[in-house]
Amino acid sequence: MVRPPAVAGQFYSASPERLDAEVAGYTQSEAVPHAAVGVVTPHAGLMYSGHVAGAVYARVLLPETVILIGPNHTGFGPPVSVYPDGSWLIPGAEVAVDRVLAGDILARYPRAEADVSAHQSEHCLEVQLPFLRRARPGVRIVPIVLGATNEEVCRELGHCLAAAITAQAVREGLAARALLIASTDMNHYEPDRVTRDKDRFAVEAIERLDPAGLLAAVRMHRITMCGFAATATVLYAAQILGATGASLIRYATSGDMSGHFDRVVGYAGLTIT
Repeated sequence: MVRPPAVAGQFYSASPERLDAEVAGYTQSEAVPHAAVGVVTPHAGLMYSGHVAGAVYARVLLPETVILIGPNHTGFGPPVSVYPDGSWLIPGAEVAVDRVLAGDILARYPRAEADVSAHQSEHCLEVQLPFLRRARPGVRIVPIVLGATNEEVCRELGHCLAAAITAQAVREGLAARALLIASTDMNHYEPDRVTRDKDRFAVEAIERLDPAGLLAAVRMHRITMCGFAATATVLYAAQILGATGASLIRYATSGDMSGHFDRVVGYAGLTIT
């Protein structure tokens, strides 16, 4: 099955040439890429958050396979939706789903369901693909979106992903170990100063590799971080996979690009190593 792009021409350019040029500009960096266990990166329109996402991808050595995890904005599909096989289209490119790794995840975690409905109109994973495709043209993906946000699901799924990634590394070699990508925007639609203050609590929890702390911070400070469950899931997996810390690469708000600071969205980009 082939998933056509849902937000080309809205969140990013529908022109392959223009899109490639935009992504090249966002990822231009003198930083030396390094191996990572995972990353946290935003998913707004590239004109708003592309410079944050690009700064992250410029610093990461991309393996053959990535597991993309984000929030279910549409409400369609099951609580844990795994796109099982086929490919996703973006302008000028096709990105294959890693059917073997997706199948292993589904076999290991009974709450996860093979499903395409949750992904058809969802933008949070699609906007990562232009960056992934440019960094590694043959990259394979396992797309997962979460409607469930409770700690138990985050912990169980995180442990499942760590086990599946470890098994993949045994099958294919350590160099093939999949990268975890949590797709999330941060606090939404409050004044710039409020958003920055709230997001600091979430970023500090991520830097500590503290998924329970992140979930608590979101509740306590009422941080409207749409992908907090996806991020907590990645942190649970990263703990098992031997990560030792996370580094904030870039932070911005939509006000930095629009010039309007009364109702902004926060964007944070981090690497987990």
